[in-house]
Order: sequence, then structure tokens, then C-alpha cells
Amino acid sequence: MDIVIREASTDDAQLIAHLTRSCWANKVASSSSGHGETTERVTHDLLQGGGFILLIDDEPAGSVRWLPLDDHANVWEMCRMGVLPAFRGEALSQHLLEAVIHAAQTAGAGELRLGVRIDQPRLLDLYAAYEFELAPELEYSHANPAEAAPYVMRRFLKN
Repeated sequence: MDIVIREASTDDAQLIAHLTRSCWANKVASSSSGHGETTERVTHDLLQGGGFILLIDDEPAGSVRWLPLDDHANVWEMCRMGVLPAFRGEALSQHLLEAVIHAAQTAGAGELRLGVRIDQPRLLDLYAAYEFELAPELEYSHANPAEAAPYVMRRFLKN
């Protein structure tokens, strides 16, 4: 299996929107806004922050994005990390996660944050293995107001 993580450009927005919807299908609660991901939203995210695409044997298999917080540019929030069903069970999301951590450190960001849906608590252990800690005092800026607030996790970065 040839695993490649490549930085996304705005030319990838349609692909990433499709990947997100496909990753969410039959996996994430139907109330999640990820099911309605749009090319326009992805383009905005990529212009404001960035993203990565996971390729397995040259086939798109997943993606992740990040955005700096409006009021704290050195704090990045990760969003929409997902791997297609055909590629799950191989711990491939760790490659996306590691790519964002490395990009944040290289860019001099001081902190990474992410939200974990209340109905997916098993993901807390995955992120904890990468030094993310629960931060109940924080709010996730990309939270869906139609759903319960997610767990917020943070990792302080050493640059």
C-alpha cells in the first residue's frame, strides 16, 4: 500500500467536499453539517487555513482541514477529518493528523484544537495518544448549533 499525504489547493475543493460527504455517509449522525459539505465551504476553509488529502495507491481516500481562529491566529482548529469506508481499519487517519501537527509546528502555531462529536467518544483516545487533552473550558468555533456541543481537545505545540 502506497500512502501519500499531499497538501490541498482550492482546485481540490470539489474533491474534498465529495470525500467529506462520503466519509460521513452511514457513519456520522444525519444531523451533522458534514453531510451537506459544499465546494464553496471547502474553498473558504482552504483559503483561510489549509488541508491535506490522503492518497492510497494514488486514489483519494480521505482528507482533513484546519483554520486559524479569528481572534487567535496562532491557534488552529482542525475540522472534517475523515477516511473513506473502504480504507478504514488501517489507522490511516493518523497520517492526516500527523500532517496537520507538523504543518502547525512548521508555521509556528502554538496550539491545535479539535472537536469530537458527543456520539463518537471512542475518538478521544485516538487524539489523546497524540497529546491532545480535553479542554471543557473551550468552545469549538465550528460547532453545529443544531447539535450537542462537542468535546473540545487541545494540544500545545513545541516549535
